[in-house]
Amino acid sequence: MNDKQEKIEILDTTLRDGAQGEGISFSVQDKIAVARALDELGVQWIEAGNPGSNPKDLEFFALAANLKLENAKLAAFGSTRKKNVKPAEDVQLQSLLFAETPVVVVFGKSWDLHVTEILRASLEENLDMISETIAFLKEKGRIVIYDAEHFFDGFVANREYALSTLKAAFSVGADRIALCDTNGGSFPDAITAGVTAGLEYLAPLSQTTSVETPLLQETAIKTFCCMDKLGIHVHNDCGMATANTIAAVKAGCSHVQGTLLGFGERCGNAALAEIIPNIELKMGLRCIPHGKLTTLYGTARKIAEITNIAVPDAMPYIGISAFSHKAGMHADGILKTRCSFEHIEPSAVGNGRRFLMSEVGGRAAIAERARKFAPDITKDNQVIVSLAAKLKKLEAEGWQFEGADASFEKIVRQELGKYQSLFAIAAYRVVSEHPTPDAAAYCHAWAKVLVDGRYEIAAAEGDGPVNALDTALRRALKRFYPELEQVRLTDYKVRVIDGKDATAAKVRVLIESTDGVNLWTTVGVSTDIIDASRSALVDSIEYKLIMDIERRFKVYL
Repeated sequence: MNDKQEKIEILDTTLRDGAQGEGISFSVQDKIAVARALDELGVQWIEAGNPGSNPKDLEFFALAANLKLENAKLAAFGSTRKKNVKPAEDVQLQSLLFAETPVVVVFGKSWDLHVTEILRASLEENLDMISETIAFLKEKGRIVIYDAEHFFDGFVANREYALSTLKAAFSVGADRIALCDTNGGSFPDAITAGVTAGLEYLAPLSQTTSVETPLLQETAIKTFCCMDKLGIHVHNDCGMATANTIAAVKAGCSHVQGTLLGFGERCGNAALAEIIPNIELKMGLRCIPHGKLTTLYGTARKIAEITNIAVPDAMPYIGISAFSHKAGMHADGILKTRCSFEHIEPSAVGNGRRFLMSEVGGRAAIAERARKFAPDITKDNQVIVSLAAKLKKLEAEGWQFEGADASFEKIVRQELGKYQSLFAIAAYRVVSEHPTPDAAAYCHAWAKVLVDGRYEIAAAEGDGPVNALDTALRRALKRFYPELEQVRLTDYKVRVIDGKDATAAKVRVLIESTDGVNLWTTVGVSTDIIDASRSALVDSIEYKLIMDIERRFKVYL
């Protein structure tokens, strides 16, 4: 790695390449919200869409003209000019200009196979398409990032031609050149070899090329420095995207592309939520403004919420399991020396440490969780001994708390005498009706709740019995607690605990809830799936109410 390589640029393509992932669909307002979140995180470039192929992206760019971004520049994305069409007459290039973004990202072919078999063009004509497109966009005052599509496959197939496509972009003033592992099939050693060859090939050119561009005028630099130009864009089809990106940075790339949460075409793109902390915390290089790394966890959750997906629990750095400890030996080690089972301090990325409560967790982990409510408690305290015994008994009955922190906190509060119920269900009823074989089935529920000596009754229909009960409960409680309007279920899981009892078996229900900012999980167990769901729903609602009260008054109930 070059000693001068002190800062790594980040280009996030969540709104373009990420939008090509299966099941991902952004509204225009979603795209605005994601762009704001990425800007607050501090990425340098936001590749926001392809105005030449998507009318929704044209609408976004029109609205985005009024966005006041503090850290990022928006980029429109498109291809080089079409074969046998002049740049000024190319409709797709005109749409890039019409988007009026300061930055344009264009991709071109670096693999001779794609040139001859996909474009059906000559190798020389493809070079002209690259250079003429970039020269045209530069003349229009745009910062141009060139994506060398399929570079690494092309480098293996025809080394000299793949490198010549970089020269075609470099010689007319491309501000950045990203080497793309478009198929996602390369290993880190191949990435290192390709980046090294690209740098060596372009280095002599950088000493003789002098081109003034808007980007270079901004930074008061008048000649290109090869180390400041080369970037990396990889996909994850071999599960190597993060490793390949880090290998490219170590080899000399100073511009990194990816999507924050890693979703994108097929198996996805490089996940910037993994790459950014690796670069900053492991490599000692800066890639987002100082102090912004601690917002990574929150930003990832916000974008996941907008996208309507779940952050994988085991995702490095930002998953809820990233700093979770279950084994008693691990928990004990962490409590004595943090680095014994954690590679970084969780707060560095805005995440937190979790001790999973289970029969293998041990009293030390339980005591650590209880210190939130009783700071001086130790693992030998009788309350902790009692909690450990209760936990083992409940888990033997089918309860499981390692994925249900909110329900476990309720048990801890009860044992410590710090639990106060905020409502009670006086009665409830759930009915599923199937009037005739041809009529649509429907469910309805009513619930009677008691709050501070006052009763409230509400009814609701739902897509299923649990949905109907959830809606009726919150409808009744919102008279007393309007903040419940913010809460919604994000996941619902049912597990049969012992299948030998068939339909009479106990079931465990896990419910994940959110208020748009926080995420929590609760559990219920019963031979009645509705009753198990009711138990988890009550815990979820109470957790939200208790958290709000404690934040408001800064006391533990």
